[in-house]
Amino acid sequence: MTTAPRSLNRVAVVVAEPVPVFELGVLCEVFGLDRSRDGLPSFEFAICSELPGKYLTSSGFEIVVEHSLGVMESADLIAVPGWSTDGAPISPRMQLALTTALARGAQFLSVCSGAFLLASAGLLDGRTATTHWRYAAILEQLYPNVDVKANSLYEVDGPITTGAGTAAGIDAALDLVRREFGPEIANAIARRMVIAPHRSGGQAQFAQSPIAHRGEKNPSIGLVIEWMLEHIDESMTTRKIAGRAGMSERTFARRFREATGTTPYAWLTEQRILLAEELLEQGVGSISQIARDTGLGSPQTLRHHFARLRGTNPTNFRYSFHR
Repeated sequence: MTTAPRSLNRVAVVVAEPVPVFELGVLCEVFGLDRSRDGLPSFEFAICSELPGKYLTSSGFEIVVEHSLGVMESADLIAVPGWSTDGAPISPRMQLALTTALARGAQFLSVCSGAFLLASAGLLDGRTATTHWRYAAILEQLYPNVDVKANSLYEVDGPITTGAGTAAGIDAALDLVRREFGPEIANAIARRMVIAPHRSGGQAQFAQSPIAHRGEKNPSIGLVIEWMLEHIDESMTTRKIAGRAGMSERTFARRFREATGTTPYAWLTEQRILLAEELLEQGVGSISQIARDTGLGSPQTLRHHFARLRGTNPTNFRYSFHR
């Protein structure tokens, strides 16, 4: 397997207590393993902090950080697995290390609350970014110059990629690999990790589960969502869906947004595109058949929404991700 010319060789992960174990593990898995025997990229990988030494993790055990912030001076990618969300100012040393790296062209990747470090250094001013849905409002309040996209799994703005909570760090990291090395490399790493190579969609669906048996204030919304998924190939209107919930269209739209963070139409369209992606990746059916099976009706409608939501067309997506 051949790789594209290297522009990403050295990766520095900056941590502070308590070090989030899963988020750090994601970065170690994607960038810290030597996969060169499989023809995949390997990186000079280092975990650093302001003061090297023992650091307590979020799970109660300690890790030893051997490197200082000096490794950031030559890093092509600086990654942050998590950070405090209290808005406390960072040290002048950390500020200088981050802004200097940005000025010389380094890339940045944050996972979950790691966006707070980048925001506190001013790196996200005037940019779009995301974080875990629990912290999105806090990030927006503390740093009003950041355009926070609370529903995104990850956001890419110039040299900075920000990922939402926990597992979304995998999506963000693989997207960065995909952009740097191409889909073949990203897919190969994903296979090694035994995960889907590409997971699109927003995190609003995880922020407040609408499933009825969990006892939410409006269980009828959960029942309707289950029905929508079961009949996703059928034609649906807001009036028809609201009728199943026993609500007026206006009330249903408001309750639906409270539960999912978006409109019924936008949510249903996203689910249909997610299903289309699965079918395309599996190589199941023609474009026309997939359009019918997902309830989008025609290949033209499928292509329209695919281009709008994914920035590509179904044929190119299938070529990139189906093996």
